[in-house]
Amino acid sequence: MTGALVLVALATAAALLLWRRASGPARDRHRLQDALKHLFEQEYRGRRASLSSVAGVLRLSDSTVVALIGRMQAQGLVESHGQEFGLTPQGERLALQVVRAHRLLERYFADEARLPLRDVHAAAERREHSLSPADADRLSAQLGHPTRDPHGDPIPTREGSVPPATGTPATSWPPDVMGRVVHLEDEPQISFAQIVAEGLRVGQLLRIVESTPTRVVLTDGENEYQLAPAVAANIFLAPAPEAASSAGVLRLSDLADRRQAEVAGLDDACQGFSRRRLMDLGFTEGAKIRPFLKTFAGDPRAYEVRGTLVALRRDQASQVLVRPLDVDDRPTVLRSDAATADQARGAIR
Repeated sequence: MTGALVLVALATAAALLLWRRASGPARDRHRLQDALKHLFEQEYRGRRASLSSVAGVLRLSDSTVVALIGRMQAQGLVESHGQEFGLTPQGERLALQVVRAHRLLERYFADEARLPLRDVHAAAERREHSLSPADADRLSAQLGHPTRDPHGDPIPTREGSVPPATGTPATSWPPDVMGRVVHLEDEPQISFAQIVAEGLRVGQLLRIVESTPTRVVLTDGENEYQLAPAVAANIFLAPAPEAASSAGVLRLSDLADRRQAEVAGLDDACQGFSRRRLMDLGFTEGAKIRPFLKTFAGDPRAYEVRGTLVALRRDQASQVLVRPLDVDDRPTVLRSDAATADQARGAIR
């Protein structure tokens, strides 16, 4: 029995040693990818990373970070700018792969796994390193090719394209001007936790009621949110959606009868199954569309898209953004029974 226990102990020790040796390269790779992601996010917001910022985000000692940055420079991923650091083109390419994986995973955990918003960042952090570019492409397709993560950040395309940062911190937003929340910064976590606890979300319309050095008060017309300036600075606002109408874009639910249009895209708030379903039915960018069936109640309403009749309820049609084209003089067919529109081929139920 004693000999058997000794053999088990030796086998366990050997296995532990092998695991530690194997985990070393993986740990180093994860740290390098985390550092690349941090440098990208800093540059994206118009800032530069430093040794202290990398150490703070990765929770590493200064000496470990110095060695890490040294390896990244030797690999041609990072270049120094005095006491700060930036990405080389090769470093940016690798950073975008990690950022794309992270933000797609955040979208998955929020929409499919139904994790609370406060938990999706940490869940994505744990999985992003094991997601290959091919895996990210498959996940993107399964999610309906979302363009933004749950915090409002753009998801890089597979080619590495990412639009510029938008939005103004609430602390710098003019008072009494309606704005739309386009980004919620998830760092530091304590500030983000308060934002989530208040019920603030991407896409929400807010107005600044009061802004002082000690507090910022926002309202959505029904509720007031009192935040410390340091917390309010993590809420980014952009002009309200009404500004989109000046560019000729409106919601499909507002498209006039006998008016042709082309799909400009899907609302960023439309995610998960609803987004995939609309795209599967042909509501993709550039598709031509026109109202076809209309009930006396007006809801649901049927549309012709890509040679198929699709019935949508008003709330579903409001998620499709369209750009009107020339007037279609063909009459809209009216039906007295809402069930008639539901018979349209491809109806969403």
